[in-house]
Amino acid sequence: MIPRYTRQQMGDIWSLENKYRKWLDVEIAVCEAWAELGEIPEESLKTIKERANFDVKRIDEIEATVKHDVIAFLTSVAEHVGEDSRYIHKGLTSSDILDTSLALLLREASDIIIGDLNALLEVLKEQALRYKDTPCMGRSHGVHAEPMTFGLKFALWYEEMKRNLERMKKAREVISFGKLSGAVGSFSNIPPEIEEKVLSRLGLKPEPVATQVVQRDRHAEYMLALSLIAASVEKIAVEIRHLQRTEVREAEEPFTKGQKGSSAMPHKRNPVGCENLSGLARVVRANALAALENIPLWHERDISHSSVERVIIPDSSILVDYMLNRLKNILSDLHVYPDRMLKNMEMSYGLYNSQRVLLALTDRGLTREEAYALVQRNAMKSWQEGRDFLTVLKEDRDIGKYLSNSELEKIFELKYYLRNIDFIYQRVFGKA
Repeated sequence: MIPRYTRQQMGDIWSLENKYRKWLDVEIAVCEAWAELGEIPEESLKTIKERANFDVKRIDEIEATVKHDVIAFLTSVAEHVGEDSRYIHKGLTSSDILDTSLALLLREASDIIIGDLNALLEVLKEQALRYKDTPCMGRSHGVHAEPMTFGLKFALWYEEMKRNLERMKKAREVISFGKLSGAVGSFSNIPPEIEEKVLSRLGLKPEPVATQVVQRDRHAEYMLALSLIAASVEKIAVEIRHLQRTEVREAEEPFTKGQKGSSAMPHKRNPVGCENLSGLARVVRANALAALENIPLWHERDISHSSVERVIIPDSSILVDYMLNRLKNILSDLHVYPDRMLKNMEMSYGLYNSQRVLLALTDRGLTREEAYALVQRNAMKSWQEGRDFLTVLKEDRDIGKYLSNSELEKIFELKYYLRNIDFIYQRVFGKA
């Protein structure tokens, strides 16, 4: 069973308590590595591991004076440890701790989002199978095109979310890199062995070459993966919003008991959940742009990226987690109206068969241009007079020269359009 994650759990990852806890985990791991090299006495390491702690409020108090969050953190830790705190942060620069711990946080966030995607994929597959043979009108430019099935929409979304899952897994790998190589990444005051030992212990990989920071194209890739997920969520939300329009009403998002749609109009059932998702997707996409802007930094590092990341990474991670769960709930309880789909198909008088008539005429020897003109003439007459397209075609003597009434009727059979649905489903879901 796929675990169910909550918005609060994702929020907890980005709490100050968890952030500082990750900082401390890295600092202690570095002390352990130094001790293995004989640079920290075993008794001192024991004291550090037993006493090392911090107080969030105390860190805030210290930072108000020193104006440096890592120094404030280290001071708070030192107050707990005592004299042996002199071994903590040995040979490191602030970004060694910040970037390595950020990788740990991003990995935790990635695992939640990967879980969310897997849960959504289950719902999409379930609905794709449920509505596999439910006919509906396919539209291009918002106009009736040719028949399809409602399940194909879910199959399409399923395939796209599979790609998002792979992107997220790849992004998780890309951001699972840390660095403990000092002020400009040259290991001037810390040997490479420390980095290798610590990162291996933390389940991270060493940045092959770093400056003072892990390079921000890694973080941008994570943010771009989130933005693509958000765009896919909005794509689905927009479709549901269109289908929920009064003139269409083929599907609508859940409307729970006691829910109200308008302060003025009691009859309203609005797609507020999907509209919410459309709006949030804009925020996630905008944050991805900010992540791209973070890639170019001055020389071996400036901190123009830092303030941006404190906002965009937690916000986008929390938003995408929320969006995926909200969409899953909407799709799980989506109200679907197959009878309305059939009724809507009839609204265009059977004109969706125009291509089949066109092809049948070319099979009888007409050029494509001649056949197109003949079919379009009748199609426009059907529109203008509001009459059944098949009836109009049967009345046309020019059509009758090439196609009999029985042949026209066969052309208008709905099952022809759905004959390859199984083939598509096999490509998406496999033979099972």
